[in-house]
Amino acid sequence: MIGSELLLALLLLVNLGAALVRAAQGPTAADRMLAALLFGSTGVGILVLLAVIQQTPALIDVALTLALLAAISGIAFAQRAWSQAVLGRRRGTASKTEDGDAA
Repeated sequence: MIGSELLLALLLLVNLGAALVRAAQGPTAADRMLAALLFGSTGVGILVLLAVIQQTPALIDVALTLALLAAISGIAFAQRAWSQAVLGRRRGTASKTEDGDAA
């Protein structure tokens, strides 16, 4: 059992490293937001794994809270991007994101 948990922890660590690289390289705000969502889901996986290993049910509550925050932040970003795109169409111009890319 310890071997499978160790393998899972290693895979989650690799996933976290990939998200870190993507967040650093992300040319647009959307790329950075997706990396942040990947951080959130990987964090949930790590917390659930720790809860199972340490037999601590309180970590499940923390993982659920982190998952909820990640979902809310994703929705907020999508709503902001959508509203900027709609405003840009109404004005007849393409809206720009923080990085200067058209949304």
